[in-house]
Amino acid sequence: MTYIGRRRLLAGAAGALAAATAGRAGPAVAAASADAGGGGGAAPAGTAGAAAPGALAAAGAPGPTAGAGAAEFRGMWIASVTNVDWPSRSGLSAGAQRAELLSLLDTAVGRRLNAVVLQVRPAADALWPSRLEPWSQWLTGEQGVDPGWDPLGTAVAEAHARGLELHAWFNPYRVANHTDPDRLAASHPARANPGWTVPYGGKLYYNPGLPEVRRFVQEAVLDAVSRYPVDGVHWDDYFYPYPVEGDYFDDDEAFERYGASFGSRADWRRDNTDALVREMSERLRTVRPAARFGISPFAVWRNGDRDPLGSPTRAGVATYDDLYADTRKWVTEGWIDYIAPQAYWHIGHPTADYADLVPWWARTVAGTGVDLYVGEGLYRSDADSPTAAWRDPAELSRHVRFARAYPEVRGHIWFSAKQVAADPNGAMARVVADRYGSVVPPR
Repeated sequence: MTYIGRRRLLAGAAGALAAATAGRAGPAVAAASADAGGGGGAAPAGTAGAAAPGALAAAGAPGPTAGAGAAEFRGMWIASVTNVDWPSRSGLSAGAQRAELLSLLDTAVGRRLNAVVLQVRPAADALWPSRLEPWSQWLTGEQGVDPGWDPLGTAVAEAHARGLELHAWFNPYRVANHTDPDRLAASHPARANPGWTVPYGGKLYYNPGLPEVRRFVQEAVLDAVSRYPVDGVHWDDYFYPYPVEGDYFDDDEAFERYGASFGSRADWRRDNTDALVREMSERLRTVRPAARFGISPFAVWRNGDRDPLGSPTRAGVATYDDLYADTRKWVTEGWIDYIAPQAYWHIGHPTADYADLVPWWARTVAGTGVDLYVGEGLYRSDADSPTAAWRDPAELSRHVRFARAYPEVRGHIWFSAKQVAADPNGAMARVVADRYGSVVPPR
């Protein structure tokens, strides 16, 4: 897929952005550490945190390292589900929500990032006035209640005004963090179509095995993409849900109806996920060809002991075998523009070493035209971590230096925004000082 997006515009904006941010610090939002799966947010506090270019130079910080002056994707995820990053809590006024969002965008600028990945469909709901799904409960506290403003429209305009790309992040199949359809808004499509859903692991999911569900998910995404000039459509790692011991994802009826021609249920499930990705790719090209399509999967496709093409890992979960997501195939087929594997392990991890996964992904994308952005677990950096590597503020700076040795690695995305802002262990400031010596356009 050819990208016809805003790279040239952003290249020109980079110089203006550097001038605008010189000598000032970006605001920060003080927040507690959260796991990748979610967590409680905290109210904003203070304006300490992201050091500005002038401040870093005055402090005698190292200048750009090899490759630091070239175009490079530098993003951060802003998670809205369960108020992980933003809004800090449900029920804030429209003005307070907007102020928090703008503070995070300013934080991205102050940290010399050039893109934000904003979660706008956290659970079959919407952070824009969707024609198909209700307003998200994470805005007002009650699903379906108008928050009094347009978060996605504001985010796109304000990100672009700051020289940032805005990638809209959609979760494809999660319906609710509970299993009771009666708790959904009265207008929710899952209530109108109860046969679309499967309860599993204490949550409610749309059934990926139903063609009408896959079509609806695409329509829900395209409702936003057709109306806002987003720079990217971003999906996370939730396709079929992560395995829950002792529970059964009951898609028997759909498998009986649609899976007869497949050798196994696993093959059928993978084909369902393939169809969702392939069809979304095709439709996005038609609706907004300038927008890029990216996915951020769990970083292990398959372990090498199960498949000679797999990575030299021994992870307990693999996307191919456990999530029915053939992430490698999406790259080799060119269905996506970029992949951002969540490589949330330290260098030297005994079963999933960062230093093994990055080269594997670099080999996987080589020659495909698909960009590789490494997902970085900033939330793991913690002075009280039981793992020595994560107590070291230099660990993530070493990640960037290591990854830049592979030309296929074209950037990084940081999880998540509140750690980028608060930076409790100083790891993000170290990355900025060591590796982000100047403002650059994304690539």
